[in-house]
Amino acid sequence: MPIMPETKQTVISPVNIEERKKLDIRAGDTVKVWQKVQEKDKTRLQVFEGLVLAVKHGKEAGGTFTVRKTASGVGVEKIFPLYSPNVDKIEVVKRSKVRQAKLYHIRDKVAKEIRRQMRNIRKISPVAEEESPSQETESIVEEEETSTEKSE
Repeated sequence: MPIMPETKQTVISPVNIEERKKLDIRAGDTVKVWQKVQEKDKTRLQVFEGLVLAVKHGKEAGGTFTVRKTASGVGVEKIFPLYSPNVDKIEVVKRSKVRQAKLYHIRDKVAKEIRRQMRNIRKISPVAEEESPSQETESIVEEEETSTEKSE
């Protein structure tokens, strides 16, 4: 039997694939994802922290995971490739027990909560708004009456 020469291992990706496989990211996890952002000639790291809604295609080469967070009162979702060189680091902050593989219902749940809060705001605010504009209009009318009297 001929002895096989040692072959050099080809590098598929600059990412440590074994390390990313061991992360075991699942739906319901809260993760911090450090993403490389290119700005002109500099690259910087930007952190995106949120809830993992879904993991697709497992740990194979095209695997992705969806992360959702609320930024300035607006829900933002990003889909990150698991083995992308643009993703510098992934850290699991918190692990929650969930009973579904995909947490897409969170989108509807958050929207429903916001609608409920808006209903409560509408009930309170019209009363406060009616008092202040009526006082302002009365003073404007008085000013107009006095200005017309002076001009005559």
